[in-house]
Amino acid sequence: MSTAARASHFVRSFERGLAVIRAFDAEHPARTLSEVARACDLTRAAARRLLLTLADLGYVHCDGRLFRLTPRVLELGHAYLAGLALPRIAEPHLKQLVAEVKESSSLCLLDGDDVVHVARVPARRIMSATITVGTRFPAHVTAVGRVLLAPLPDEDLDARLARAERRPLTAYTIVTPQALRAELGRVRRQGYALVDQELEEGLRSVAAPVRDRGGAVVAGVGLAVHAGRVSVASVRRDLLPRLLAAVARIEADLRITDPGPAASPGTGTHRSSSSRRPPAPPE
Repeated sequence: MSTAARASHFVRSFERGLAVIRAFDAEHPARTLSEVARACDLTRAAARRLLLTLADLGYVHCDGRLFRLTPRVLELGHAYLAGLALPRIAEPHLKQLVAEVKESSSLCLLDGDDVVHVARVPARRIMSATITVGTRFPAHVTAVGRVLLAPLPDEDLDARLARAERRPLTAYTIVTPQALRAELGRVRRQGYALVDQELEEGLRSVAAPVRDRGGAVVAGVGLAVHAGRVSVASVRRDLLPRLLAAVARIEADLRITDPGPAASPGTGTHRSSSSRRPPAPPE
């Protein structure tokens, strides 16, 4: 949020405290005071006060030089996840899907310009991607993100693509707005997305949207596979039909439990004119 856009109620110190928490991630599980200050664009004195406050509250631990988050930070997301019915509805179907195809599956929501994993069932493999509940990725380079972006109104979609960091993550990443719009149109028509090594080389993913009883896309379900084991043709032939069947079961349960409220504000969901799922084309 720009300085000009901030309302009179905006608490800058709270924003900075959240930025300090977000400075820790899978690539940086531990940071020095100086590293936190640089990551958050803070002075060392300001970063120190915020880190020590978080330590007093039990969210950060310091071993003398390095700061780390504590498990208590999970409380910050637990209330949100506990209030979501969709992950609880989807989880048994994700487990069944993973048991059938022996590949990892996730349920994701659109949060701003990212997708966030709210339910995850990993495959039992020695080597697997380190994706957990809460993991975020840019929506435009993921299959599950594209099924959530595809039904958005043109004005909203244009704004998202304009501000997205469209740098090539791999040699296969689609980066131009024109190419992305064309791909999202394809996803809208066929009812699923297949992304081949755009987020990470060696990783293929396929996803389908989850619709509520009114036809709004409220989430996406994806499968991730290793490109060395599973070809694009095999993804379409063997995995996609089972994925669509799992999504259909989730939607059936959702219709029973959900009276059909509008999508949550800020999720980027969009109500389509029809709740029917387009058949997967025999590509």
